[in-house]
Amino acid sequence: MAWNEPGGDKDPWGNRGKDNQGPPDLDEVAKKVQDSLNKIFGGKGNSGGSSGGPQVPNIKMSSSLVGLLVIILLGAWYALGLYEVDQQERAVILRLGEFHDTKGPGLRWNPRLIDEVNKVNVTRVRTHTTQGLMLTEDENIVDVNLSVQYVISDPQKFLLEVRDPEISLTHATDSALRHVVGSVELGPILSEGREALGADIRVRLQNYLDSYQSGLQVVQVNLESTQPPQQVQEAFDDVIKAREDEQRVKNQAETYANGIVPEARGRAQRVLEEANAYKEEVIARARGEADRFRAVLTQYELAPEVTRQRLYIEAVQEVMSNSSKVLVDTSSGNNMMMLPLDRLAQGAAGAALSNRSDSGARSSDFNQRDIRALTDQVISEIRARQGSATGGAR
Repeated sequence: MAWNEPGGDKDPWGNRGKDNQGPPDLDEVAKKVQDSLNKIFGGKGNSGGSSGGPQVPNIKMSSSLVGLLVIILLGAWYALGLYEVDQQERAVILRLGEFHDTKGPGLRWNPRLIDEVNKVNVTRVRTHTTQGLMLTEDENIVDVNLSVQYVISDPQKFLLEVRDPEISLTHATDSALRHVVGSVELGPILSEGREALGADIRVRLQNYLDSYQSGLQVVQVNLESTQPPQQVQEAFDDVIKAREDEQRVKNQAETYANGIVPEARGRAQRVLEEANAYKEEVIARARGEADRFRAVLTQYELAPEVTRQRLYIEAVQEVMSNSSKVLVDTSSGNNMMMLPLDRLAQGAAGAALSNRSDSGARSSDFNQRDIRALTDQVISEIRARQGSATGGAR
């Protein structure tokens, strides 16, 4: 007889009698679990101790609720995957931790929990500043304050290629700055060479960042200030003042040169014009004299004696008109005669004025007739004195 048949008095657990509790019935356990699930999903549990199976209406209602829950969960999962990329941003997509794609601006969707979306602003200009004491080529110490403006040009490299791009930027900036400053003397750094120095630093810094594949693009490098150490600041201030004075003196000299050179050129041009005018005048006078000589020659060929006498008279007239006294030396004696032409001229002028007082003419100039009369008078006086001197000598 088996231990679990009616009337059996043994069981494997050593329990005897009606009051002993046996092992739990698996069917009863399954029923209790089913009743609990039906209560959770809106069904009714089985009546106590009933051996009937699970109710069919309760099972149908539970399947509908589960399907609805699944749809809701799928909709929430899809909605969580929607995102918007701004115009200034780019989205770097990592699928299961590996780079998948780079998305541009717009409304995007990626499966949640599968893809990781990293938005990066690629238009915002960031600024990094650094400052330090550095040694120049001529072994001087200079304090440089530098600012670097940069943007993110490649979001993928910025996020994935370098662990910390901004720390790499700091190290690259210090390296480029010290390399460029160390190859330049102190003078250009403190004065007019700062712009060229900034351009060299920018080129070298960008080469460093490209070799690191940092995804950064340098926009501008500005040397905010370059000054010597505080201990020697006064001496450098004196040097700068001296350079400013030198530049001021140069400007004054250039201003003076700009004023004096045009004036000198004007004077030179005036002298050239006067020389040209004198040249034209001499040429015209020479041509006039040549024409006059030809005309006199023509007259001389027609009447030589008269022309000769006329030329002599005109020559004497020209000479005497420029002298107030004439000394005449006689060939027959040692006496010299002096003709006071100024007094003779005054007498001739007085006679001319008295002759013209009746007609009302008032003039101090001699006409051609008065000059000829004066000349004839002088010649007569000379001849008379020469005759008297000759007679006395005999």
